[in-house]
Order: sequence, then C-alpha cells, then structure tokens
Amino acid sequence: MQIPIFTVDAFTDRPFSGNPAAVCLLENDLDEDLHQKIAIEMNLSETAFIRKLHPGDDFTRSSCFGLRWFTPASEIALCGHATLASAAVLFDIQKNTNSVLTFVTMSGELKAKQMKDHIVLDLPLYTAYPQALQEVEELIKAAVGDKIVQDLRYSPDTKNLLVCLSDTYERSVLEELKVGAERFLSAEKTGKVKGLILTLKGNSSGKGPDFYSRYFAPWYGVLEDPVCGSAHAVLSSYWSERLGKKEMLAFQCSRRGGELKISLRSDGRVDIAGQTAVVLKGHLTL
Repeated sequence: MQIPIFTVDAFTDRPFSGNPAAVCLLENDLDEDLHQKIAIEMNLSETAFIRKLHPGDDFTRSSCFGLRWFTPASEIALCGHATLASAAVLFDIQKNTNSVLTFVTMSGELKAKQMKDHIVLDLPLYTAYPQALQEVEELIKAAVGDKIVQDLRYSPDTKNLLVCLSDTYERSVLEELKVGAERFLSAEKTGKVKGLILTLKGNSSGKGPDFYSRYFAPWYGVLEDPVCGSAHAVLSSYWSERLGKKEMLAFQCSRRGGELKISLRSDGRVDIAGQTAVVLKGHLTL
C-alpha cells in the first residue's frame, strides 16, 4: 500500500520556517495503530490524516473530509497548523475546486477558506481563567526562572496554562529564554496542565505584532511547538480582552518563527489566517 504524504511549513511563506506538519491523504481506511506509527516515523510535532467520509468522495471535488492529528506520542483533539497544512495540500496540490473546505474532527467541524495568498481557519475560541500561582509555582519556576510574571491564566477546554510576562520586557527576553521543557513533567503537580503558553505584549507603538508567544507541550511529546494555531485559540481571547481589539497580528517567536493574522468573530469563534510552503511530496510504502 502506498499513501501520498507531504510536509508543509505552516504560518510562513518560505520553506524551513513556520511549523512543519506531515499530511497523509487516505484513499481507504487505515489500521488504527498505523496512524501513531506513521506519526512516530515522521517525528514532527503533528502528522495529519485526511480521510474521505463517503465512497464517492474525491480530494479534488469534495468539500468535506475527516481529519485527525497525531503527535509522536498520542492523538490530540485540535491542531491549527496541521489543519492549515492539510488545507494547503487540498487547495494547492490536489487543486480542490471549492473555496471553503470543512473538516470533521474531534473538536467539531472546522472550516478552511482560501483568501488570496492566505488560508483562513475557523477555530473555536477558548477562554482562559485566572490561575492561583501557588498551585503551579514549581512549573512556572521551571519555565521562566526569576522573570516577572504579570498574569497567569488556565484554559480548562485546552488544558493550557497561559503565562504572561511583564509588559516591561522586550521581545528579545522571550526569544532568548532558555526553557528546559523536559522538566515540566515532574514540576507540574496538579495533573491538569497539558500545554504551557508563554506570552508577551507587543510594541505599544502600534507597529508590528500585537503580542508574542512560545508554546511547550512535553506532555504530548512536543518539547516546543514552533507555531501553534490551537494555542492562539486561547491567546486570541486573552489578548483581545487585554488590548480591546478584535483584529490582531501575532508572532510566535520560536527558533523557526511564524506569523498569524487573527480576527475574533461575533459568533464566539476566531479566524486565524496564515501562509504555507510545501517542502516535500512523496509516498509512504506500507
């Protein structure tokens, strides 16, 4: 059996930056254990599997597909960058004729729309609530050392802990922070945190990104995710409240880096737009 597979860099317009995802096109059902084995083999933060929902479906003409995401360690409920990569494979490689694609996922129906040189994802918007420092103090220490924490929030829907550093810090403080994410597993004592977001306010002059972030998920086998769309489903809500804005530009300042355009909608969801670069086309032989 041969399975078409692609590597797509998401939230970037050039190869070798943004966040790489592997995308598999499944013509037929795949043995359940093979999803995880392929994700381990690809060894990227996420491998996406696009599947046909009905026998007569076609990757070029159909508009609705099943979508699942796997890290090297487990299946996850939501992945923004691998959804962006999946839409890029259908739009740009399969030449799908629809302007909007719908993906049926563990997080409900997600839509991807082609808009000029961007793809816009329709994602859930998640609220993060105030979190008591003493419950997660050891984890915070492991993440940021003695840096000043301005705000601390927790998103029960995503199990993400959001740590906002002091507004007095520049972007370089976040970029240069040496984070040993492997230590998070022993430092997290509550059992409720599965991802850690570090974030920082952008330039108050109005030029450049409204906020910056980094994201760590060793609980899912991902020490640092280069550009995380699902984390921005939490960040969008938080920074919209802080800044009083519905339209924002975000930059995730990992080593690879990536830019996201954010628009909060009136229906309680968020549009997150990004560009992509396809860097590999091939086949898995099983």
